[in-house]
Amino acid sequence: MKKFIELLRIEFKRIFSNSVLMAIFFGAPVLYGFLFGYVYQQAKVVDLPIVIVDQDRSPMSDKFIDAFHDNEGLLVKDVRFSAGNIIAEMPTEQYAAVITLPSDFEAQLLQKKRPEVHVDLNMANILNANTASKNIQSVLMTLNAGIEIEGLKKQGMHTDQAMTSYESFKINFNKLYNSTGNYVTFMLPGLLAGIMQQIIFLAMALVFARDFEDGYFGKLVSYSKNSLYHIFLKATPFLLMLPIMWFGISFFLPFFNADVSIFNVPMMALAALLTLASMAIGMLFSIAIPNQLKATELLMVISTPAFILSGFTWPTMAIPAAITNIAQFIPLTQFLEGFRKVAFYGGDMSSIQSEIGMLTLITLVAFAAMLVLLQLKIYLFNKKAKKSSALIES
Repeated sequence: MKKFIELLRIEFKRIFSNSVLMAIFFGAPVLYGFLFGYVYQQAKVVDLPIVIVDQDRSPMSDKFIDAFHDNEGLLVKDVRFSAGNIIAEMPTEQYAAVITLPSDFEAQLLQKKRPEVHVDLNMANILNANTASKNIQSVLMTLNAGIEIEGLKKQGMHTDQAMTSYESFKINFNKLYNSTGNYVTFMLPGLLAGIMQQIIFLAMALVFARDFEDGYFGKLVSYSKNSLYHIFLKATPFLLMLPIMWFGISFFLPFFNADVSIFNVPMMALAALLTLASMAIGMLFSIAIPNQLKATELLMVISTPAFILSGFTWPTMAIPAAITNIAQFIPLTQFLEGFRKVAFYGGDMSSIQSEIGMLTLITLVAFAAMLVLLQLKIYLFNKKAKKSSALIES
């Protein structure tokens, strides 16, 4: 135990001597946490720029323009009487939509000829286009209903009767789970989890690869030839530091007013298993690929697309089955599936049994492979050392 503590002290010294690793390990979660938090701080998309082409220039078209001005999701950047060269303006102005009110619009409305309001949506950004479309439809449907009701009232109908005649049924939407559509609540937890998996991969990719490169592995083998001993030695510093990191980044969510439940036992279990699974995969690569740069690069191949493949933002049913099946073996996928069940739906341990089972399986398989491979490396190193000694003696 005394020797283990001494080697552990050396491990901490070697870890903290790597300034790049320390900057990534401690700096990345804090930096990206604030960066992503402030990116989504507005919580929803507002003031999308639109252009209104008013070819009618009537009191009715003025009413339409005022209604668009009153919508918080839209910003009327310009009202013009002809389209002009909007296409040439798009690279700089990037209008979300162009709304055209045709000539004789008011006259055709009064004659019940059903004139057409033409809407051109900018689909270069799907999120902006969908948000703009929803807000434009809301404005136009409200105006449409108002015009119809006013027409019925002019025919002598009472207001209540006119509204009943226009509305054959009512619709009531009740939004559940992130009812405000807050993007901080939606995106920030997944991004923070992705960052944590990535920094664990990066850190663990170096633990053995660095020893192989600078010869320190030989010194460690002289103290013990047991692979389990070395794995525990390498893992201990990170097992002590990572809970502190998780605890620290968890406060980004209340800081940015993300309405999710994270301070509970199921969430702690998911975070612990994501940590262990990521550590096991990272250490396995570090042992299998005795080169720090190559081990890091290959782990980034796994980590970079992990957030997209997890199904957190793009539904898994829209992803080809072969890719989805591969994604199931990435720890982040399981964590985020469990996270949504706990944080949004209020699930307990029983609701995340499949995710816990899969994370445990990933950890055990990677750990077993790591144990066998490291023991083989120790055996080959000792064999080579004995052979070299024999040659020197002869």
